[in-house]
Amino acid sequence: MLESDDQSRAFDTFRALRGEADAVERDQLFRNMAQLFSFVSDRCDDTQVSQYDEVLCNLAELVEAEARAQVASMLAPLARAPGTVVVKLANDSIEVARPLLEFSSVLSDDDLIEIASGRSEEHRSAIAGRATVTDRVGEAIVEHGDVQSVSRLVDNANAEIDDRTMAKIVEKAADSQSLTERLQTRPHVDWRALEVHIGAAGMTVLKKLGESQRPVDKDKLQQASNVVYKRMRNQAGFNASEWKVAWGQVKGLNDRRQLNMNTLTRFGRFGYGHHLAAAMTVLLQIQPEVFLKWLASQDYMAMTVAARSLGLAPELFEQAMSILPWHDQPEQQDIDNSKARFETLDGEEAAGIFDLWRSHAFRRRMASADEPAAVNG
Repeated sequence: MLESDDQSRAFDTFRALRGEADAVERDQLFRNMAQLFSFVSDRCDDTQVSQYDEVLCNLAELVEAEARAQVASMLAPLARAPGTVVVKLANDSIEVARPLLEFSSVLSDDDLIEIASGRSEEHRSAIAGRATVTDRVGEAIVEHGDVQSVSRLVDNANAEIDDRTMAKIVEKAADSQSLTERLQTRPHVDWRALEVHIGAAGMTVLKKLGESQRPVDKDKLQQASNVVYKRMRNQAGFNASEWKVAWGQVKGLNDRRQLNMNTLTRFGRFGYGHHLAAAMTVLLQIQPEVFLKWLASQDYMAMTVAARSLGLAPELFEQAMSILPWHDQPEQQDIDNSKARFETLDGEEAAGIFDLWRSHAFRRRMASADEPAAVNG
């Protein structure tokens, strides 16, 4: 009750300002709102998060950079943070944006790619140092970045860099000795495989790299092996850390009204299984534990009905069956059988079945919640 009263007073205070408060009062209110949210973020429902998002976004327009930087630091470590204000501050000056770019799990790959494409070299450098950098984000950094950000990307053992992106880095290294030296320490790179992607200038660098006699760094080799294992593990089944990140990013997209069928299609196209699972959970309006139970029990029938009720295209459904983080990867026969059932199931019928099941599940939860009261009465 106390937390609810504190939130109500904070929102009332903001509405009462009506732009008449001085800069000090606005800055203090901005910090207090963010601090309060950081205390209660794990207990806020979507409506409450939306309220914080609206207020913080409005206040961000009225306060000084120092206050925005402090709020960005408060929001950066949160797994659940208001999506709109996070993106707004991540696009701010680097002094404000840095903690979010380096640490916030709420920023999606698309957010990071947009920032890497349109903001400063310092923004790209901050993104390049994240604990995890996917190959899509790395490609954007290399495409738009200079030696500073690309060097930090190369130094990041947890950054995914595919052959085409690495080839672009080698081309850039033709004009940078420091970048060439960093490439020499990058573990687990098949330099021969890059030859088909590299022009004449890059071949000169590649020759230097091939001729250099580098001792094997066992620590870095182990880091590279860990990265490879992580990718294999994420593809092979459910990963709690990956789910936590995906859930935060999907909820952030939903805060900004950007979660729709196009989002699901992107997740499917790029193979983001945990993100696709989180997005379907939100759009289906069910509890995460329900969807995760389907994945753990290989419940292909429930998944088929749910996907059909959402209106997934057959191609996306087939992708989903392949990339969702099931307990065990489905056999091709399971995928084929599920797709056949999916195509014969009428969309309206599936929606009716799913709504009936959801209503029944809700009544069952309410009955369970009332049992202690009935006993006590």
